[in-house]
Amino acid sequence: MSTPTVLRFGVFFQGVNFSTVWTQPDSGPQTDFESFRRLAQTAERGLFSAFFLGEGLRLREHLGALHQLDVAGRPDAQTQLAALAAVTSRIGLVATQNTTYNDPLDLAHRFASLDLLSGGRAAWNVVTTDNAWTGENFRRGGYLDHADRYRHAEAVVVAAKALWDAWDAPLAGSADSADSASWSADDPSTVVEVDTGHYRATGRSRLPQSPQGRPVLFQAGDSPEGRDFAARQADVIFSAHSAFDDARAFADDIHQRTLKAGRPAGDVKIFPGQEFILADTDAEAEEKARWVRREQVTPQTAIAFLENIWGTELSAYDPDGPLPEIDPVQEVTGETRGAGFRAAQAKTTADAWRERARAEDLSIRELVIRLNSGRGFVGSPSSVAATLQRYADAGAVDGFNITPWLIPSGLDDIVDRLVPELQERGIYPTAYEGETLRENLGLRPLQEEQDARRSA
Repeated sequence: MSTPTVLRFGVFFQGVNFSTVWTQPDSGPQTDFESFRRLAQTAERGLFSAFFLGEGLRLREHLGALHQLDVAGRPDAQTQLAALAAVTSRIGLVATQNTTYNDPLDLAHRFASLDLLSGGRAAWNVVTTDNAWTGENFRRGGYLDHADRYRHAEAVVVAAKALWDAWDAPLAGSADSADSASWSADDPSTVVEVDTGHYRATGRSRLPQSPQGRPVLFQAGDSPEGRDFAARQADVIFSAHSAFDDARAFADDIHQRTLKAGRPAGDVKIFPGQEFILADTDAEAEEKARWVRREQVTPQTAIAFLENIWGTELSAYDPDGPLPEIDPVQEVTGETRGAGFRAAQAKTTADAWRERARAEDLSIRELVIRLNSGRGFVGSPSSVAATLQRYADAGAVDGFNITPWLIPSGLDDIVDRLVPELQERGIYPTAYEGETLRENLGLRPLQEEQDARRSA
């Protein structure tokens, strides 16, 4: 019988969403450092591998106005994580940063800085953006074609890796620093050039490597192109495939793509996004989950959710009443509320929702709750641990990226009650495995990967 996978957890501090309950008195603001500090330190107490920040490059808009039911403004991710590096010691620090609207070599230098100053705990969640609406916030605009997004991103990542690899001499003052005399900034191998077709630059490394060698790379693309990109370049892939059978199928696909890319099958760790709702008993947890869902989808949120499809104001409709019989005034939805709403066929979607609401006797709010309740482990700590045991035994995932439904206290019961259950089963770490994020994710030594890439 194969050895069960040791599961690892990350925490996902989302950037834009309505899954976080902001209406509770103990909900913390996203411009208050205390919200981030408390969540990160709780996660570290629970031996979480990573603290992950989402990103939004433009505030969400709804019907032409600022979307007031979502996050409105948050500090820069790398600035936040630099501050968190000073109040944590082991947990990884993952910043979502965009390949389209950043200077590649400058971005690589800033990540190298965070990695060095945190002692080898930095990571980059690589994302792409191709729409002109976001591009309006930037000098270069929304020029990137959808079909080119991963080609451009890969060129940026390859350049970043080259910059991080360029200065591989030991740190000054270290036991091996005498060997650094052979390294020279004039060495042609330290010069990095990037040409993505949209961006050209030449630069030199300005920093030595951190204890983990370079920042860990995360990626979340689910298209065939996104999965192939992860198989070639990433260390970890986030996934929306958390249901057991779906998770196994996704893992099999990623393993095959990783092998095809010339890497060992397990080189890319798989972390589905997930929500945990715990209580003393399964029945109490189910009741708590129903309450959480209704707090997540307020009456105003339910109406706004429909308005994004209908393309017009629906405030006259009762959120506890039936769906509108009028048809949408738009053909296709835009991107101003995020990728989850983008490019939907409005009338087709509205017809499907109305049909489901009639068949299941659902109000507007009940329908929206059903549409957004697909993920989540709900139960007592022991029953949720038993569920996770199944994933570990099958090797279906390497861990989970947890989205707390409340900030900053949303990890407390997971750390205090679920983690000990998992540790007793031998499927969760009982201590950090090392000082770097690479070690604490169970990734193979970077030198092995670099040697394989150079030989290829």
